[in-house]
Amino acid sequence: MRQGTGPAGHRTVERLVAAWLAETERHDPGAAAEARDGWERGALSERAAQDLATWVTARVTDTGFTEDEGPYVAGPVRITPADKDTVHAWLRARGHAV
Repeated sequence: MRQGTGPAGHRTVERLVAAWLAETERHDPGAAAEARDGWERGALSERAAQDLATWVTARVTDTGFTEDEGPYVAGPVRITPADKDTVHAWLRARGHAV
């Protein structure tokens, strides 16, 4: 089974898509409505997919560094590098170039 395609991967994607849509709603309600519609239909547009991929990359909060080694990135959800990879794999499995 490929990363991001199993039940655990889907739960990760659902959790992060919910956070992404909530943040997008605050900044661009039109884009959020379009993305939510695509998500609910099971087919994100290429624009929404790219926005999600960029968002999850920019929001990685668990860098694996200690407080002394690197930055702490505050955010509404914990996002690990593995979570980012899971979302990217999920998008690629649906034909999106990430």
